[in-house]
Amino acid sequence: MGIGVSRWPLARAVSVTGQLGVISGTCLDVIFTRTLQQGDPGGHLRRALAAFPLRAAADRLLDRYFLADGKLPDRPYKSIPMFSARPSPESEELTIAATFAEVFLAKEGHAHPVGMNLLEKIQVPTLHALYGAMLADVDVVLMGAGIPRQVPGVLDGLARLEPVEYRLDVAGAAPDEVVAMRLDPAAFCRERGVEPPPLRRPAMLAIVTSHVLAGNLAKKASGHIDGFIVEDPVAGGHNAPPRGAMTLTPEGEPLYGPRDAPDFAKFRDLGRPFFLAGGYGRPGKLEEALEHGAAGVQVGTAFACCRESGMAPAIKAAVIERSRQGGLAVFTDPKASPTGFPFKVARLPGTLSEAEVSAARERVCDVGLLRQTYRREDGSPGYRCPSEPLAPFLNKGGCEEQADGRECICNGLLAAAGLGQIRASGATEAPIVTVGNEAVHVAEFLPPAADDFSAADVVAKLLEGVAASSPP
Repeated sequence: MGIGVSRWPLARAVSVTGQLGVISGTCLDVIFTRTLQQGDPGGHLRRALAAFPLRAAADRLLDRYFLADGKLPDRPYKSIPMFSARPSPESEELTIAATFAEVFLAKEGHAHPVGMNLLEKIQVPTLHALYGAMLADVDVVLMGAGIPRQVPGVLDGLARLEPVEYRLDVAGAAPDEVVAMRLDPAAFCRERGVEPPPLRRPAMLAIVTSHVLAGNLAKKASGHIDGFIVEDPVAGGHNAPPRGAMTLTPEGEPLYGPRDAPDFAKFRDLGRPFFLAGGYGRPGKLEEALEHGAAGVQVGTAFACCRESGMAPAIKAAVIERSRQGGLAVFTDPKASPTGFPFKVARLPGTLSEAEVSAARERVCDVGLLRQTYRREDGSPGYRCPSEPLAPFLNKGGCEEQADGRECICNGLLAAAGLGQIRASGATEAPIVTVGNEAVHVAEFLPPAADDFSAADVVAKLLEGVAASSPP
């Protein structure tokens, strides 16, 4: 769903309909601090922090970032330290508190389940994000953009209040060199004068593209995986690369073929529930998924365009209007993401999808979620990103070919959620908008004579003619 799009208001709106509302767990520390600097409209984050078990940490964060009158529109947001393999206490507290707040608010006032989505490609804050979500009693963790083999065991360990670790992928490291994130939840709380609260282990759904990967995870993951999200390459955000060599279409998009299509019979044979994603967000598609043996569908794009989503209102309106007129173009960009994974981009005026807008942007890396961890000559971990300024990237062992065509997904997606940073020049970061191919159909969710629609409208349309099934 992209940074800041599937925030707590959307996840809560979906959950109260009886479905599984899912929070995007990416970049919540930045979103949290920028919302506080806007004056915390509605007082929601302060209400969540009042329930945060680590009271002194909550007070420190409020003292540092909350502006009662909000920052001036032309002033930049205060930056936060980028999370690293050796995080500062502030980074740890901030990530845990921000994730707690988001889940707490999504679950507030109802008894329906709430999930959180994380990316395997973003490794360094994972332990702390999971702990914050579990402190707020998250029901389901969903994870893709890689092979989330370590996550089930982490969930087991955190639920037992035991020390856990998460091994990082480090470019240039020898096979026997281990760089790992570590978190001891009991010690973390006691160091702050609080006894660790009991935790419940959430269900774990792995996002996969093939039954081979799903079977491997079912057998070799560090703990139990409760089910799978089977994602088609028409889904928004990051897509798995095509199997085999990367071949591009004449338009420059990755070419997917029969080898990339899921084998539903093989997924059924795994004996675990699976949900279909990418291309299943239209009326009638849930029934089709159930006929394949799926337990349900995962829908992103339709909800990203609904009233409760965090996407900037002007961008939502533009997507809906272009859908209504039949003029929306969605491009699978093989280069845009620093991860090297294909990335869906909506071609909209004023966004980084336009070459002149992209070329005019100063290369800045100050959020750093998609940085790659690499081994420095002295053996310590360093960080580089193909979308950072070119000279530092090359000095860190990167090459120009890796940097060619890369966009700053972090800053672009924050801007698409109305949280773009203001630079010294006075310019605000340009947005990058990610939606799935189904965005061309989102106008179908509009009620008669309406210009927007709600999350409940989407759920009602998707369930037309189908008996609603229980969420996982």
